[in-house]
Amino acid sequence: MASFDDSALDLHFIGNATVLLRYGDLTLLTDPNFLHRGEHAHLGYGLVSRRLTEPALDPWELPRLDAVVLSHLHGDHWDRRARRQLDRSVPIATTPHAARRLRSWQGFRQAGGLRTWESCTFRQGDAQVRVTSLPGRHSLRPVLRRLLPPVMGSMLEFGPRGGPARLRLYVSGDTLLYDGLEEIARRFPDADLAVLHLGGTTLPGGFVVTMDGAQGAELARRLDYRHVLPVHYDDYTVFRSPLDAFLTEARALGLQERLIHCRLGQHVRVAAAEERPTVR
Repeated sequence: MASFDDSALDLHFIGNATVLLRYGDLTLLTDPNFLHRGEHAHLGYGLVSRRLTEPALDPWELPRLDAVVLSHLHGDHWDRRARRQLDRSVPIATTPHAARRLRSWQGFRQAGGLRTWESCTFRQGDAQVRVTSLPGRHSLRPVLRRLLPPVMGSMLEFGPRGGPARLRLYVSGDTLLYDGLEEIARRFPDADLAVLHLGGTTLPGGFVVTMDGAQGAELARRLDYRHVLPVHYDDYTVFRSPLDAFLTEARALGLQERLIHCRLGQHVRVAAAEERPTVR
């Protein structure tokens, strides 16, 4: 039997798509982005975006990490502060594309690539989490997809070591809405929380490469998960769809009772029971 409360997960929203997750003795970090206000994230091919917010934590303030889950290799998800200050021995679950570059260029030797629907498991103490790579597309245009790094969503299944999953957390990654995402709900029909990357990120030429408010709300409707937490919406100048756009669309679809309002720096406690997550 677990020696901790295996029915609860603590989530700390650090900013952008960076979330610190604690489940028993197990600690995970998603999409490490610690640039400060006014600094620029590099998006490739000479494109940069200025950060508009401060992260809730700096890398040196983090607890010891058991793993990092990285959706893709863009400067607003893996930045120079993460590269310089994170422990290079920390395991990283990411796309094969990102894993190769992290190992060969940056010395993160425990970076492992997951193809879509592949899984890996991390354990610490009596807790474990199974990470499954899920579909995602940064663009629906074939030409643009060749210029952008591959992206993955992820399903994080938390439970006691050697036992069944007690909590499921879906992280969308920087994807647009498309029919292929519906397979996620078929394979994982129940999840306690969906963390959706929004913002309507718009590149020069008007190319939108992350979900805007309407797409995010529609994905929440299709997945039909218990609660929804929006992230990745106001931190950079390339974001064009504010949080209010998502909230308006979600309410129009009757999803208002599922929305979790967690501002930068706040914590959410997610429980396996049918109770509403608490924010502090």
